[in-house]
Amino acid sequence: MALSLVRRRAGGYFAALMKQKAYAAAGVDIDLGNKVKAALPQLLASTRRREVLGSVGGFGGLFALDTKKFRQPVLVSSADGVGTKLKIAFAMDRHDTVGQDLVNHCVNDIAVLGAEPLFFLDYIGTGKLRPDVFTQLIAGFARACAANHCALIGGETAQMPGFYQPGEYDLSGTIVGVVEKDRILDGKSIRPGDAVIGLASSGLHTNGYSLARRIFFERLKLKPATFVRELNNTVGDELLKVHLSYGPLVRKLLQKFNPAASGAKPAVKALAHITGGGFIDNIPRVLPD
Repeated sequence: MALSLVRRRAGGYFAALMKQKAYAAAGVDIDLGNKVKAALPQLLASTRRREVLGSVGGFGGLFALDTKKFRQPVLVSSADGVGTKLKIAFAMDRHDTVGQDLVNHCVNDIAVLGAEPLFFLDYIGTGKLRPDVFTQLIAGFARACAANHCALIGGETAQMPGFYQPGEYDLSGTIVGVVEKDRILDGKSIRPGDAVIGLASSGLHTNGYSLARRIFFERLKLKPATFVRELNNTVGDELLKVHLSYGPLVRKLLQKFNPAASGAKPAVKALAHITGGGFIDNIPRVLPD
């Protein structure tokens, strides 16, 4: 019985090895994927929160929400991508900023509801995995998650030969946060005469890049490396400026002007993340009829 079991296990091992070699011949390098992922625990250490359970590499990320901190906790989630800003990263062969863009965009999407980010999951899809690109992307996710006190709890890296152009990839991410039910910023108390305050951006963030690429590269015939005096920067570096996270600032504002313990009416009534639709599409989303 023991010998038979060993034989079956050995046979299964060699069958798996042959399958893995066949997989690699088809363009999916599992060994390379495992090798680059081996550095993940070190990269993700800065994002760890005490509520995170388990270790990197599980089938699902585990997060134990501390319900004692809240009276009526409401989970808030959002998913997004980086869009055609990735085209600039490909052209510059610079991938250390777009991971930050993705995290910060998602943080802003839930910050407008008054939510604190808890954890983030990423997805990277590519034709052929480049270890240097993978490391830059994960480092960007980790940098932004640490800055937002948000755990990078898991993700997926898919190698899909023939699906993407050589040297290209796609990114998407999902974030989960929490907010007290009676502190959700829904805009219902907005009235005529309330003040509208704008927080400055660092540029286009992650929206409008199809139009920007058309203007800069097709109409003006500029290159990513072209230096523009008015910007005091190259076109590529200007367009790769990181999407700002307003999360930490928003939390400070809410602690000061919407204190939960005081019982006073919240002074901050609504927030709008100005994304693809600009002012016209985004501000009305938080205004009452």
